[in-house]
Amino acid sequence: MYLVMLGAPGAGKGTQADILSRDMNLPRIASGDLFRQALEQRTNLGLLAKGYMDKGELVPDRITIKMILERMDQPDCASGCIFDGFPRTLRQAEALDEALKKRGRTIDKTIYLEVPDEELVKRLSGRWLCRKCQTPYHVTDSPPKTPGRCDKCGGELYQRPDDREETVRERLRVFLTQTAPILDYYKKQGKLARVNGNLGMQAVAEEIVSALRAGIR
Repeated sequence: MYLVMLGAPGAGKGTQADILSRDMNLPRIASGDLFRQALEQRTNLGLLAKGYMDKGELVPDRITIKMILERMDQPDCASGCIFDGFPRTLRQAEALDEALKKRGRTIDKTIYLEVPDEELVKRLSGRWLCRKCQTPYHVTDSPPKTPGRCDKCGGELYQRPDDREETVRERLRVFLTQTAPILDYYKKQGKLARVNGNLGMQAVAEEIVSALRAGIR
């Protein structure tokens, strides 16, 4: 089975993709993870991507798609995989379908986690990280015992620039602009399932399983 997991920043798609990956024994493919690995290993594609990232530019679709396809052709993806946060553009969605078609495969389902914008802003703008060990905290959901200090190592906590409220709202605007055509694309194919992502982690996981079992709704 080939699944696509979509959701705005902070919707919890990575968490839910991990749960599905374990439960269904399918590898999770996340473009962000692939970029980091490619940069660490200094592969040709990684170096190409780095050139754009260093200039603050988006990595072109052709590079992202090629990286995804190379990962998809590895043996552990023979029975399927879960695409986490990919495709991000309509061009990527079309290219993914073209590549799967050549391999005699197709996307089975696309899960879209729906979360109200204000909840997403609350989730993301409240996130803080430890500078030393990168342990995550949240000002309301999981605050540190000592304000500004990590419970584990005592390191200083900081907020990433892209988690500040004004930046979060811009990230959400860009996401919705890019994603609306993708949702329409999969809806026309009868493969889109909308799931309420504004529930507890386990409840969302159960909703996803129900959507997969019941078919598209």
